[in-house]
Amino acid sequence: MMIKARNIQKSFSTLQVLKGVDLDIEKSEIVSIVGASGAGKTTLLQILGTLDVQSNTKDSQLLINDTNITSLSGRELARFRNEHIGFIFQFHQLLPEFTALENVCIPAYIKGIGKSEAERRGLELLGYLGLSERTHHKPQELSGGEQQRVAVARALINQPSVIMADEPSGNLDSESAERLHKLFFQLRDEMGQTFIIVTHNEELAEMADRKLTMVDGQIIH
Repeated sequence: MMIKARNIQKSFSTLQVLKGVDLDIEKSEIVSIVGASGAGKTTLLQILGTLDVQSNTKDSQLLINDTNITSLSGRELARFRNEHIGFIFQFHQLLPEFTALENVCIPAYIKGIGKSEAERRGLELLGYLGLSERTHHKPQELSGGEQQRVAVARALINQPSVIMADEPSGNLDSESAERLHKLFFQLRDEMGQTFIIVTHNEELAEMADRKLTMVDGQIIH
């Protein structure tokens, strides 16, 4: 089991956003999460991705790759996130002053991987994603689809256990979106990658191994 979540709740003041979510995700599974805005999709993804913490840590459970997340200190959690979880956001969040290759290598540098090894892996990933000719281009010199593929390479650089994607194609034209969607399944087939994808894109949601629907802070389907 890649992820096991039990009774995940989240409240902001008096507003309860998550109301006891249970979730199991297998290794190499692609799971989409859909639902209306405000249903709790992104909040759940941020908790599963260890960017946020559930309100009821004492009576909930979150295991990722057999690690009990609630038992980790702040520093241990940061290291775990860096090594085991990759993130892809709607807005790629590339640093404008750095080249494509430099952006991809940042998580590897944080992990403590040497420059030459990080760049070797970064070049390999950019080549795999069809960006060999763009390695020294800065984000503003890339198309939206190319920027998002750089963000995918960055998410993959540390060979994470799972990739969390929040509206990954929400900012792309339909052709670039379709190419990105196919890429996720290629990565799963060739690298055994696990994906959790929050999306409003019905086509992507239906392609997943499982589509989960959230309504009012709970998974209903």
